Amino acid sequence: MDSTNFVFLFLAIGIVAFLYSSVGHAGASGYIAVMALWGLAPTTIRPTALVLNILVATIGSFQFWRAGHFHWKLFWPFALLSVPAAYLGGRLQLPAAILRIVIGIVLLFSAARLFFRRGDPPDLARPALPLAIGTGGAIGFLSGLTGTGGGIFLTPLMLFCHWARTKQASATSALFILVNSIAGLVGFVSAKQSVPSLAMVLAAAAIAGGAIGSYLGSRRFPVRTISILLATVLVIAGVKLIFTR
Repeated sequence: MDSTNFVFLFLAIGIVAFLYSSVGHAGASGYIAVMALWGLAPTTIRPTALVLNILVATIGSFQFWRAGHFHWKLFWPFALLSVPAAYLGGRLQLPAAILRIVIGIVLLFSAARLFFRRGDPPDLARPALPLAIGTGGAIGFLSGLTGTGGGIFLTPLMLFCHWARTKQASATSALFILVNSIAGLVGFVSAKQSVPSLAMVLAAAAIAGGAIGSYLGSRRFPVRTISILLATVLVIAGVKLIFTR
């Protein structure tokens, strides 16, 4: 890759980190799409996306916790089975063309719903414990299999089911993404795969974008703005899953 292409890749990674972190996500699906557009090899894309995910999710978790939006009782049931499930998904190397199309369609439908959502639900109904644990396990497996942190699945689900308010869902997803990305990367490495040096180089862009985006999302952006940004993120992720091979 020549220097000009690398500079544009670096900037694109920073923009993706900013956009995703503002809604409590870490950007894996966006990183994957960007790196695919730049023609990087799949063996480079997946571990690089997970490394960047871990860095941005760490920043986002701290920012949303510091702003007072994180609630442990809401988080832990979803995380309980998600970590081992993400590890298992990270170890598997399956052809997932049909799975990607189905998930992509679901994300685009979720995005359409969010575009017309005006604010937080008036009433909340926390999920039953077995439902939250099972949901977390299923999302964790999908996150490890697809090389994402799972936030693109968890956040819209929590909002549609009235399990959390927008910023609570973002805060929960940020830490959920962090633990699942770590588990997915450990599973990837344990399958005797290596982490490319490019991940360390692109880390600076992801950290800068993630720091700014998560600060604005947790403290400055109103709920409606976050809903529009989340819908945009879901469109990017959905299109990427459907059309990227």
